[in-house]
Amino acid sequence: MNHYLRRSKGVSTRSSSNLWTHFSAMQSAKIFSGTGSQQLAEQICQRYGTRLGKVNIQRFSDGEICPVFLESVRGDYVFLVQSTFSPAENLMELLLMIDAARRASAYKVIAVIPYYGYARQDRKDKPRVAIGSKLIANMLVSAGADRVITMDLHAPQIQGYFDIPVDHLDSHAVFIPYIENLRLENLTFAAPDVGATNRIREIASYFNAEMVICDKHRKRANEIASMVVIGDVTDRDVVIIDDICDTGGTLAKSAGLLKEKGAKTVRALITHPVLSGKAYENIENSVLEELVVCDTIPVKQESSNKIKVLSVAELFAVAIRNAFENKSITSLFIHSQRKDDSKRNRGLE
Repeated sequence: MNHYLRRSKGVSTRSSSNLWTHFSAMQSAKIFSGTGSQQLAEQICQRYGTRLGKVNIQRFSDGEICPVFLESVRGDYVFLVQSTFSPAENLMELLLMIDAARRASAYKVIAVIPYYGYARQDRKDKPRVAIGSKLIANMLVSAGADRVITMDLHAPQIQGYFDIPVDHLDSHAVFIPYIENLRLENLTFAAPDVGATNRIREIASYFNAEMVICDKHRKRANEIASMVVIGDVTDRDVVIIDDICDTGGTLAKSAGLLKEKGAKTVRALITHPVLSGKAYENIENSVLEELVVCDTIPVKQESSNKIKVLSVAELFAVAIRNAFENKSITSLFIHSQRKDDSKRNRGLE
């Protein structure tokens, strides 16, 4: 490219370099939001130190979606914040915004998806079913996304479905300070199923605490046939950690079983509050001390007694800044914090 500039315009190597430096300096990060994540996007912008970009999500009388950017994005890093929870229009909005930004000559288009919907359809576990999470990944890449920033995928290997970089953030960075402030005397972590053991093992190791497993067997989606607790919870303060709370039935049953097995208190920390069907009723009537969730999905109705919301805006703001400045996001993860603590203990820092 430098050779072409010298040849066509007769500029020197130095002036060509200065030209590209000037171009780089002109690039900026602009954050926009779909209708599903407006509140979270505004909080991300506050912590980032910028304003939320102007975009108009038009809808025709038949419901057809047509997003229009109301400011130039030419040559900019465009971050589009939208969780793809139900209804499906949230996903369609995101795809159309990606396409619009690409056609408006954005330099990079980054899809910021706090909650990645369809992630539970991550494999062909029965005949004649779709692998929804792979299909969504294909759609995002085809629409023109250059990168994806998301949090707590239902299955971490979904990152491999993408042919573009994926920054997979961890809600433990938000949950750990909250748990520390609880100052529980006999802390024990519970995995809601066998598949969650790796996630729970990491945070249990951070606190040097015990962990147990609630092994469940389902007849069909959202319906449990049986459940057993593997481990001792007698007189323990149990914290259940999971990525999704849908109907709340599994969570309520797990909490009840843990109490029957002798747990002193049971609370749950869940990343994505899908909370569909009778979820609010199930949570309110359960033995849970509290349900702590992140704001990756807006909570429709907060229970004054049970549901508490922690914001992930700061975490995403840091991730967005580091992506824009080409910096590492490793410091946002537990294993990095443990390493830093270890270095300090050995006097290396």
